[in-house]
This record gives sequence, C-alpha cells and structure tokens, in this order.
Amino acid sequence: MKIPFNIDLENKIAVVTGGGGILCSAFAKALAQCGAKTAILDLNKEKADIVADEINKNGGTAIGIAANVLEKESLENARKIVNKELGTCDILINGAGGNHPKGTTSKEFLFKEDISSDESIITFFDLDPKGIEFVFNLNFIGTLLPSQVFTKDMIGKDDSVIINVSSMNAFTPLTKIPAYSGAKASISNFTQWLAVHMSKVGIRVNAIAPGFFLTDQNRSLLTNKDGSFTKRAEKILNNTPMSRFGEPEELIGTLLWLVDKNASSFVNGTIIPVDGGFSAYSGV
Repeated sequence: MKIPFNIDLENKIAVVTGGGGILCSAFAKALAQCGAKTAILDLNKEKADIVADEINKNGGTAIGIAANVLEKESLENARKIVNKELGTCDILINGAGGNHPKGTTSKEFLFKEDISSDESIITFFDLDPKGIEFVFNLNFIGTLLPSQVFTKDMIGKDDSVIINVSSMNAFTPLTKIPAYSGAKASISNFTQWLAVHMSKVGIRVNAIAPGFFLTDQNRSLLTNKDGSFTKRAEKILNNTPMSRFGEPEELIGTLLWLVDKNASSFVNGTIIPVDGGFSAYSGV
C-alpha cells in the first residue's frame, strides 16, 4: 500500500476490529506500514489471518485473532492474546459494524397503498425489531465493548488513541435504512461522550465518517451483476460533487493524522467526514 505520508508508530500496538473488511484492512496495513504491531480482530479468523499474513510478508508485524465484538468474554480473550504476543494496546480502531435487511424498508417513501398491498413490500410498520436490534448492537455495542476492554491497557500511556468509524448516515440519514442511520448516529455521539470521559487519562477519541465506498457489504446494493451501477448508486453519485465512490486508500491520510500526536494532539471528540463533498451538497 502507498500511504500519503509516514508517521512514527514504532513500538506502538494497534488493535483493529472488523480488520478483515475492505476499509479496516486498509487501516491495519497503513498502521503496520508506519511501524505499529497490529492485531487484526474479526469474527472470521480466516479473513483476519489473510490481512495479517500480507502485513507480515511486507515486513510488518501482525496477528489475526477471531473475536466477536458483541461478546465481552471473546474480547477479553483477544486482549490476552494481544498482550502476550504483541504488547498492550496504544491504538484502537473500532471498525466492526454493518447493516441487516430486516432493518431496511423496501421503498424510500411510504404511500397509502403500500400498507395493504403486496406483502413482499417491507414498510416502516413491517420492520423487524430483532433486525433493528442486531444493527444497533453490532454498531454501538460493537464499539462500546472493545473500548471498555482495550482502554484498560491505554490509560496513562503517552497519547493513546481511539478511532471510531461513523458514517455519512450520522449526518444525514439515508432513505430505507433507519436502523443503520440511527446506529451510526449513536457512534458519533458516543465518540464525543467518550472523548470527554477519557480526557483526563491521556486517551483521545475521534471518528472518521466515510462517505460512499464500495465494500463487500454494499456491493450488491450498488452494482448490478454486469458491474454497472444500480439506480441507488447513481443517486448517490449524483449527490456526491466529486461524482465517484471513494477508494479505501483515501481514508488513510485522515487516519494517520488523527493517530499522530505530533499532528493532532489537540484534536479530540471530532467526527471527520471523508465523503467527496456529499455532506456539503444540498442537491441544488
């Protein structure tokens, strides 16, 4: 990976949840390239190991660990492995998250005829509480629990850092996905709360809010089988002034800036959009 600039993370230990995914694997590789020993946590250990192996082959130090961000015992076990094989955590990237079809409506707007029409249409009234609960837990609890577990090792260190992953949905909720939009808004709020709470023990807390990037989770919603864009993707691009999706590498500059105490030691409790102008555009 080509990083935009280098920072000194020698002797730092980074933990990345959701590290087997497209965006967070890029985060892990960038941190490792700057010298951090990196633990890749993912529910799917095979994915975590693939990322760790690539880092190790390129001269870095990384391990893959199976971990469920919704189970504190699983995270405590991951922490023990990190402590034993790498050391105690300095940098925590809370990247695990996602959506669920049962927290999603079929249509952008509700019309009267939808209520009594085709049962295949999922209206607001049909949203499954379990699906919504899953989305909130995965995003909010899946950020809170790793923060509880790994900050125990970060207190009192020289500029420990937590980076959460919010979303454009936290600023302006997208149609059809109320659970995911609400869950990501909770991440932004929690980032600010935690930044204040941890401010006296040397831990800075910030968040990155990516705009629209093609990932494994959204590819089927944004691209057709032939590779062309869906109508929803075209609508997104029409409301993104730069008229394209972002590339994972375009998040790295913001990540490294927020991690580096020499660059951002007084930056705390912020949510930084990286969105090609989406949040600045009114549509007119």
